[in-house]
Amino acid sequence: MLYSLKNVFSQITKQRSVKKNLVIIPTYKEIENIERMVRKVFSLETRFDLLIVDDNSPDGTADKVIELQSEFPWKLHLIQRSGKLGLGTAYIAGFKWATEKQYDYIFEMDCDFSHNPDDLERLYSACENEGADMSIGSRYISGINVVNWPLGRVLMSYGASLYVRLITGMNIKDTTAGFVCYSRRVLETINLDEVRLKGYGFQIEMKFKAWKYGFKINEVSIIFTDRTEGTSKMSGGIFSEALWGVLKMKIHSWSEKYEVN
Repeated sequence: MLYSLKNVFSQITKQRSVKKNLVIIPTYKEIENIERMVRKVFSLETRFDLLIVDDNSPDGTADKVIELQSEFPWKLHLIQRSGKLGLGTAYIAGFKWATEKQYDYIFEMDCDFSHNPDDLERLYSACENEGADMSIGSRYISGINVVNWPLGRVLMSYGASLYVRLITGMNIKDTTAGFVCYSRRVLETINLDEVRLKGYGFQIEMKFKAWKYGFKINEVSIIFTDRTEGTSKMSGGIFSEALWGVLKMKIHSWSEKYEVN
């Protein structure tokens, strides 16, 4: 009897020591990719739970997630929103959900396989084993690792990161990256309700705030492959909004206090 109790206690202790990881994926019209992405993430060696934040996709993306939840009831979660409310607000909704559920590491990535799900393991290792508070899947840490993008889009993206580094002073090569791992401490420190940029500028602002708070940020080299299924949501207008927002963000930071409790 004593041995059995010790064995049960040992198992409980072991389970508590395992880190809880959540991958947040915002979706809008991703029916071509969603099931394949869900199955791929759940096939990885490290356990990652999934939270899909769907903006009322008219193609049945959310319905497919609900169908898959019967197969993965404890690992697959869904937030359904009323319409296209913006990338930043989708992630903020996911971040709040994740911190309430006490996940240790929270990841953000796209659904279209431009981010290789296998690289989740490397982002996790950068935080768990190398001591980073935030790890970034970087397209530009070792050259320009982008596949299937036209030259104009490469120059726009790379130029945007150079511009952000110049304005902010951050030593981050890929400031607009959307493939990121946060420790829960980072998300609990940043006041998510005060994040102002809601489009792709959201990615810049989150990195800037983490950097200003003094968190350790690692960049992990990845190869970014443009989507082969579904429709891209990127546009020049999105980048324009982000670049103007960076100036306002920098100016506003002069009156902010960045203290970690």
